[in-house]
Amino acid sequence: MKIGIVGVGMVGSSAAYAMALQGIAQELVLVDYNKELAAAQAEDISHAVPFVSTTVVRAGDYADLAGAGVVIIAAGVSQKPGESRLDLLSRNAEVFRIVVSRILDVAPDVILLIASNPVDIMTDIATRISGLPPSRVIGSGTILDTARFRSLLARHLAISPQSVHGYVLGEHGDSEVLAWSCACVGSVPLMSFAKQIGKPLTDAVRAEIDDGVRRAAARIIGGKGSTYYGIGAGLARIAKAIARDQRDILSVSSVTEDIAGVSKVAASVPRVIGAGGIMMDLIPELNVEESASLHHSAAMLKALAASVPL
Repeated sequence: MKIGIVGVGMVGSSAAYAMALQGIAQELVLVDYNKELAAAQAEDISHAVPFVSTTVVRAGDYADLAGAGVVIIAAGVSQKPGESRLDLLSRNAEVFRIVVSRILDVAPDVILLIASNPVDIMTDIATRISGLPPSRVIGSGTILDTARFRSLLARHLAISPQSVHGYVLGEHGDSEVLAWSCACVGSVPLMSFAKQIGKPLTDAVRAEIDDGVRRAAARIIGGKGSTYYGIGAGLARIAKAIARDQRDILSVSSVTEDIAGVSKVAASVPRVIGAGGIMMDLIPELNVEESASLHHSAAMLKALAASVPL
């Protein structure tokens, strides 16, 4: 499969690097407003390929995205001093209007994978602008938050994070919901497993993990300026599920008919991802508190998305 990436700053280039190392795509086409940056990123990543895969990595223009099965959009503008969030969203909507139109001109059957923040709102905007079915416009959503949740749980339990099955739902942001009540390790409910092995998840431990998930980005940004490796790997994971029709369950964002009583909102729940994009939405069974929090998160996203004129 040919995969394109529009916007190859740190997030876009990290996704390209992760996909090249895993050999997920036969061809990666990097597109950026800064053509010199795209060329440099493509050349640098291509020098890693001989060690691990046969992926062809090259810079190109929108015309070179013809035939791409997936295009990752990691483009956008930065917030100006004193600029409101809504003004920033409006400017990014204009960027997306141009980018999405140019992608669809040459690749009408593409699956769009949205990485630009705020990712849930940009996923909603991309869906409205493109006219594509929601199953073909996928935001990275809480895939990274879920990875952080599993990583911290695994560290506490001293097991592999691949054996932890738990999800972060709703917004990729402050209102996200850690779904403690339906998490499990293997086939054993999380709380029961933790008790069995003598590592109970006390209120203090849960609070520490919750803070670790919610404040991870702030800590990383404070230390090195931005986050990109984790989300780059997450984007590669989604692209892999599509390219290889793996039908994996991943927590990603998409415009959904109903999430916790909120209609037609872009937010994250677990979804089955395969060659056609989103094949099925899965709504976990949550406790009362988690359900209320998810409703709050979804309602906030719905209101913010509705405030962006297109």
